[in-house]
Amino acid sequence: HVQLVESGGGSVQAGGSLRLSCAVFGFDTLDTNFGWFRQTPGKEREGVACIGSGGRVAYADSVKGRFTLSKDKAKNTLYLQMTGLNPEDTAMYYCVAGEPSTCRPDVSTSQFKYWGRGTQVTVS
Repeated sequence: HVQLVESGGGSVQAGGSLRLSCAVFGFDTLDTNFGWFRQTPGKEREGVACIGSGGRVAYADSVKGRFTLSKDKAKNTLYLQMTGLNPEDTAMYYCVAGEPSTCRPDVSTSQFKYWGRGTQVTVS
């Protein structure tokens, strides 16, 4: 049974930081691709970052230099460290997982099969 459980969302002032976590269950973490997407009501879903089988990480241009995706294999946990937050980062953030080669340089075009329920991030 595969499952992705996000945590760490909340409200923060502009310029602040948050770290999102995603507990991963039931995946072969060695080859599975993982990532983060976000969505705001009325806007298209946006790929934020993803990590491929070889460990290469791709970021959306809107978050490059501010967000960092990392993976702790021992803890089966994916992280998204977010710094320099601004109101445009307000969204529901989803942890995603998929087969090898799912993660693409243009993250938004990556077709991830598995999605968590999301965690809300609000920046004011």
